[in-house]
Amino acid sequence: MLPSWYKTCRPDRRAVMLALAAVLSPSALAAQDIGRRWIGILMPHAAGGAILVRRVKAFRDALERLGWTNDRLAVVERWTGDDLKTVEAAATELVSSPVQAILTTGSRVVPTVQKATSTIPIVLVSVSDPVGHGLVASLARPGGNTTGISQPEFSDGQSPLVGKQLELIQRLAPAATRAMLVFSPQNPASAFHVRTFGPAAEALGLAPLSRPVRTAADIREARTSFAHRGDGGVVVVPSDLTLLADRSLIVALAADLRFPGIYSDDSFVYSGGPVS
Repeated sequence: MLPSWYKTCRPDRRAVMLALAAVLSPSALAAQDIGRRWIGILMPHAAGGAILVRRVKAFRDALERLGWTNDRLAVVERWTGDDLKTVEAAATELVSSPVQAILTTGSRVVPTVQKATSTIPIVLVSVSDPVGHGLVASLARPGGNTTGISQPEFSDGQSPLVGKQLELIQRLAPAATRAMLVFSPQNPASAFHVRTFGPAAEALGLAPLSRPVRTAADIREARTSFAHRGDGGVVVVPSDLTLLADRSLIVALAADLRFPGIYSDDSFVYSGGPVS
């Protein structure tokens, strides 16, 4: 059962609170000689990305406002990019260091961190269907050493968010006759999105086209195949490491086609996309 402060906390602060709950136990807070505490942050994105750097800074700033200043708390950041071997190396390094909790994201990344440790608390952020992926036992009682924030996008094996994105395309472009779903086949959650997309698009009178992308070349190919087929819109499913890394190219694709692009992460909007 979640504590009362969690229910009233803004979504962008909940990860901070959960991290504190994992790291700063009541017994630790009661002790006067606990010394310096350590948190590890493993971000599977390239270092220097303004949007993601700002999110990590918000996390660190909130900790400081709660009294966890540099003399009491050390935060170790590791930015790996979308490379699972590098993620694995960073996870191993963090587990070997003095960190007492690890904050991370990504349904492909969390299992790697879990393999590295079964004792250090892991706080996940914005992971799709953590129960279905076997990352936690349940949302109410995650069990093990993992907790965090899940994107509430799945219901009965479907992704209602994709249907909402398609509705937005129709509102922005009433003349649209088709829609293209851009997804990463490496993301375990993609099966939910693809399964939902076709029937939801057809129910709205839109011809569905699903395009898996693994590289920037795949994104360019998707643009070419979609360009000559009349009015449409582009749907980008909830954030995946590959899609986030190439978000500027994806936004440019939709803009070049003069199609509305509907995204599930505000970093696409900061990169020029119209709607998240």
